[in-house]
Amino acid sequence: MSKIWNASEYDLSRRRLIPCYDSFYASAADLVARTVRDISSPAILDIGAGTGLMSEFVMQRVGKASLYLLDESTDMTDKAKIRLEAYVPTVIIQSMTEPLPDIQFNAIVSSVAIHHLTHADKRSLYERIFKALAPGGVFVNAEQILGISDWHEELYEEMHLGVARTLGSDDEEIRAAKERMTYDRSATLAEQISWLREIGFQNADSFFQSFRFAVFAGWKGG
Repeated sequence: MSKIWNASEYDLSRRRLIPCYDSFYASAADLVARTVRDISSPAILDIGAGTGLMSEFVMQRVGKASLYLLDESTDMTDKAKIRLEAYVPTVIIQSMTEPLPDIQFNAIVSSVAIHHLTHADKRSLYERIFKALAPGGVFVNAEQILGISDWHEELYEEMHLGVARTLGSDDEEIRAAKERMTYDRSATLAEQISWLREIGFQNADSFFQSFRFAVFAGWKGG
């Protein structure tokens, strides 16, 4: 994603192009906060952290944590370091297909990033996430999903881009969004939840959905 996004435009575009922006990110952050509320200083990893949008939502609810940001773009993470300066994040520059840090995390989050991977790489990442979680830890993915049929996909696109226009997206931003979406390798919500359950995540389920944007999560038993 970092290769086809302009970091200087990312934040404003994200708010216009995710019609359910506040509920989408807040739902994910609330799941993290609920999971780590009894841990004095949890370790939290944001995969595909970008400019730190998801981490900001999380940290506003969690407060104190050891925060790790993983992304392959220094342009994006430079912005994240400024946004999250008060939380002193540790930045890890690498792709999502490389081994995760050798740390036991209490929460691992991602937002609108993993859908760029092949399905095989998605599942491989979910397996590595499961291993990287401490007992009781949670994985929360706020993600763009694939409709279960062409009819659903057409509806998702109509609602997505139609509302984006009402929020201020112009023709050029819509054109650029459509071009980026040609790189997408989204999976359905049901198959990704199924992968989590097969890997061993407990209580894996969907906790928010607005057309093509969904929040799903699973916990590691402990």
